[in-house]
Amino acid sequence: MAWSPPDAQRIQRKIAIYAEDPVAQRNNVKALVGSEYIRLRVGEWRVIMDDRGTVLLVLKIGARGDVYR
Repeated sequence: MAWSPPDAQRIQRKIAIYAEDPVAQRNNVKALVGSEYIRLRVGEWRVIMDDRGTVLLVLKIGARGDVYR
């Protein structure tokens, strides 16, 4: 499943909002079980991130269900 330009812009915007203020996205962010990473929910898309350091590292972006494989 490929994302459309509006999806890509929305994903980028949500990542930027999270980077500026993680509390603003607290309803859409969840720790991954058995992992040190977190996931950000953006509609049908999931963003897997590492937020343990001074840099927010985006590891993977994918459709719900596919991204966890």
